[in-house]
Amino acid sequence: MTRIKRGYIARKRRKKILAFASGFRGAHSKLFRTADQQKIRALVSAHRDRSKRKRDLRRLWITRINAAARNNGVSYNKFIRYLYKRQLLSNRRILAQIAVLDKNCFSTIINNIIE
Repeated sequence: MTRIKRGYIARKRRKKILAFASGFRGAHSKLFRTADQQKIRALVSAHRDRSKRKRDLRRLWITRINAAARNNGVSYNKFIRYLYKRQLLSNRRILAQIAVLDKNCFSTIINNIIE
């Protein structure tokens, strides 16, 4: 059986992986084998952290709403319960933006809900 020289296709694959790893440090951007492993790790981390970012942002919004609600004499738990009772629940991202940017509007919301 004759020897097959792997031509441009293998080179193209290696160049693509090394281009992906071009910003990595040290041998992780120079050597194909380590670059391939680091590429897999990078993609796994990116996939995991997309979900983690959603959790972290929700925690941040809840913390901001809680702080603003406590300034108006209500805990976060009671505030959300009153929102559900009045069927006025806006999403937490919008409530957090209102709490940070427009404190008067947020206190008006709390006063109208808790009546």
